[in-house]
Amino acid sequence: MNVDRPLILLSNDDGVDAEGLGRLTEILRDLGDIVVFAPDGPRSGMSRAITVTTPLKCRLLKQEDGLKVYSCTGTPADCVKLAVSEILPVKPDLLVSGINHGGNYALSVHYSGTLGAAFEGCVFDIPSVGVSLNHYRPGADFSESCRLGYMLAKQVLEHGLPHGVYLNLNVPNIPQVKGLSVGRQTEGKWVREYRPEKDEKGDFLYWLTGDYEVSGPDYPDNDITLLDDGYASLVPCKLDVTDYAFMEELKKWNFHPDN
Repeated sequence: MNVDRPLILLSNDDGVDAEGLGRLTEILRDLGDIVVFAPDGPRSGMSRAITVTTPLKCRLLKQEDGLKVYSCTGTPADCVKLAVSEILPVKPDLLVSGINHGGNYALSVHYSGTLGAAFEGCVFDIPSVGVSLNHYRPGADFSESCRLGYMLAKQVLEHGLPHGVYLNLNVPNIPQVKGLSVGRQTEGKWVREYRPEKDEKGDFLYWLTGDYEVSGPDYPDNDITLLDDGYASLVPCKLDVTDYAFMEELKKWNFHPDN
């Protein structure tokens, strides 16, 4: 690795062989030296889960000038923890997680392994970004998400990010987006989340599915609204989930056992 170039750590939740990660790796090599440290298979929906009952294993799959690729038996968060704590010689200048084959907008930020890796990078005070393409079927075109991911990575390397803040970039599945727009997480929840069927023994199986039901104010900068309107959405997220306004109200509650 070249000490005069930025060190960029890449991870994901689709696995080390995923197309989105491979495409992102190639396009970001122009910006710095790359270390890919990703799960050895799909880990979608892992959020910020970590492995606590079994040891982790990692394996160097590829090494060439300015690039190393590792696979890891753990979750996306495990990958970032292990890479930063044990494998990398210095702290990375940037962490990019993705490109995820599927959107991570609205409430999905709390379930996403892609964002779990970005969250963990932020814990280590590394400027961290998650990139997702809002497309779920085979044959995805990652061109626009690569272009915007590169643009965002370049800006983050130049400007940095505030302490405790990471970025969530979602790109609509269209040939050319109207632009990249900073927005907010859409309020709502998943409904009709399971599709039941019976196995050969007559026991019920429940397949995760569902639709996102929007609630709350219909702001024009909601991330779902931006995606539906043909824009890529960029939402700043925080590690600190404290509700400071309600904290002051909560202090007024009577918690004395004698009352």
